[in-house]
Amino acid sequence: MPKHWLRLLLSPLVLALTTQAAAQDTPTRIDAQSSFTRQVPLVSVLEDASGKMSFDEVRASGAFTPAPAIGTNFGFTSSTWWVRFTLLNPGEDDRHIVVREDYPLIDHLDFWAPEHAGNWRHVATGDRTVFSTREFNHRDFLFDLEIPAGEQRTFYLRAASAGPVDLNLEIYGQHALVGTLSMEQLAYGAYYGGFIVLVLYNFFIFLIVRDRAFVFYLLYAASYGLYFAIHNGLAFQFLWPDSPAWGNQALIVMLSLSLVFGMQFTRSFLDAPVFAPRLDVLARITQALALVGLLASFFAPYSLIILPVSILTVVVTSLIIVLGTIGLIKGYRPARFFMIAWGMLLSGVMVYMLKVFGVLPHNALTQNAFQAGSLLEMVLLSLALASRVRELQRQSRTDTLTRIPNRRAFDEVAAIEFDRARRGGVMALLVVDIDHFKRFNDEFGHARGDEVLKQVAEKLVNGVRQGDHVCRFGGEEFALVLPATNGEDAARVAESLRKLVQETSSADAPITISVGVASTEERKFESVDELFRAADSALYRAKHAGRNRVVRYAAEADHT
Repeated sequence: MPKHWLRLLLSPLVLALTTQAAAQDTPTRIDAQSSFTRQVPLVSVLEDASGKMSFDEVRASGAFTPAPAIGTNFGFTSSTWWVRFTLLNPGEDDRHIVVREDYPLIDHLDFWAPEHAGNWRHVATGDRTVFSTREFNHRDFLFDLEIPAGEQRTFYLRAASAGPVDLNLEIYGQHALVGTLSMEQLAYGAYYGGFIVLVLYNFFIFLIVRDRAFVFYLLYAASYGLYFAIHNGLAFQFLWPDSPAWGNQALIVMLSLSLVFGMQFTRSFLDAPVFAPRLDVLARITQALALVGLLASFFAPYSLIILPVSILTVVVTSLIIVLGTIGLIKGYRPARFFMIAWGMLLSGVMVYMLKVFGVLPHNALTQNAFQAGSLLEMVLLSLALASRVRELQRQSRTDTLTRIPNRRAFDEVAAIEFDRARRGGVMALLVVDIDHFKRFNDEFGHARGDEVLKQVAEKLVNGVRQGDHVCRFGGEEFALVLPATNGEDAARVAESLRKLVQETSSADAPITISVGVASTEERKFESVDELFRAADSALYRAKHAGRNRVVRYAAEADHT
């Protein structure tokens, strides 16, 4: 008699002896196509609230119920959960498959598979045991199964964890498993490779700009990247396979450090102590709580800490969003990238946390939402840092009172335009001084004097062309660079500015200006400093002649 017919005749007897309650389960068919496909088995579940039921008691129990429609993610629970499923091989050949549980942070995971003569193969593993207890050298839990031809077999799995009990069983044929693992390796390589590139890129930028916000970004990215390596099971597989206790504690440590450095980066990036002092106090409190969680991980059990730290993660992320919103409202330009970045992460955090608490089902989207959001966040935060550098550069070249370019900006633009003029063009320089400004301050006060400075700056900006440059040179003195402008045209511009200031000043406190004009067509100037001295000497003559007037530079006057 053929071997497979003998198995077919004996299978009902074996099934009756080894799986008493399995007849209630709908078997999942394993056929010839299963080698190339991924299947989700139909499972029944049993909750063991005491956590003390033995395998024999579970097999004899009639308390198994069909899995909930939302799936077998039970979230944080003190119960032990049992899963039962039946596989049917209707073909004439034995089928070799692999069962996969893709949540690697389950503390204790036991698997029972029936063998010949009524024996059971028991695999006791989990992330609280050394990595070598696994049948496959892989970050997830993989169990090797063989279903004889013409038979059905029932399997049991027991899960208990101080963290979420998130069960997501899948059945893979050998070809399907190889393809899936190859794609996952590619995805994880791209993910962590992207993290490393971002860290190195921003490290080199830090060496150039020396902005401490980059330091906190680097610390945040490093701790967050390592946290995800733990969360994915890769750190346990490659970094500490013989230290399961540290592997669980490291999850809390790295998550806590991520919260501390992420919040510190936010406070530094947005200058929170200045623009939101009260919220900054709350931010420091959350940092202190994260440090408490980190220290507690060395003394308190994982089950006592993981839930508060998970809740704190949501609180910290929400607070960061609030701080970023305030920065955006106040017109801080880099806050735009910052808000988009943290919005991406917050979306991922919310989806993942809803999965952790059992509200959303376990699938590829909910399991990896946190991680996908974090990579997008890191990329966008890198752009935000670049925007911050540009903003700092702009601020360093902007006068804080009048909001126009300052002396540093003048030096740069004047040098550029002077070099262009020496190559065959022309440029003019105006030096403007507010008449009797010290007396005005003494009579009306410095606050009123500051208003005058802002008003004059505004009139100068509005009175010139789009490509001209108005800068505050210092005190009550302004300097204007007029590209492609000869001396005669520059004098006309200066006169129109003088009239504009005089005619629009208030009657009770009249304001006038004196202007010195110099152009590269007047004579051959050797440097932009020499050109400025020429315009400044013309200003001196204007003030000496009675103020409220425009005087052009004349080479002859310099020698009289």
